[in-house]
Amino acid sequence: MTSDASGEYLRNAVMTAAPEQLQLMLYDGAIRFVTQAREAMTRADYETSCEKLIRAQNIVLEMRNGLRPEVNPGLCAQMSGLYTFIYNQLVDANMKRSLGSIDDALRILEHQRETWRLLIERMRSERGRQTPAASRRSEPAGRTAGLSLCVDG
Repeated sequence: MTSDASGEYLRNAVMTAAPEQLQLMLYDGAIRFVTQAREAMTRADYETSCEKLIRAQNIVLEMRNGLRPEVNPGLCAQMSGLYTFIYNQLVDANMKRSLGSIDDALRILEHQRETWRLLIERMRSERGRQTPAASRRSEPAGRTAGLSLCVDG
């Protein structure tokens, strides 16, 4: 696939994705960049490693900034702390060229991604059990049941 075609595909995927899918895409992107940074660091390609770690840091910051504490302050405070820890590990990995810090951040991102995937499955399962009348009145347009926890996209 050409670069233009793959960029268009990604743009369309993002524009048509449900909010819970967007969150999953953010985890996938962060994991991909951290993995690429780790591989580059093991080859002593520090320029590429730095670039990939910064991209992952930016994604983690976006996830933290997407939290909605007005919906669930306690959960959002916990998630904010987790995202801050991941971000700090990525910065530390970049500054100290630390594979251990990369591995710590990657382990948490992978765990969170799997947790998010399970949540999506559970939401789909619960939606399938709702009656048509309950589905129509459950959430306002543009909102997704269960995402009102604290994450918006």
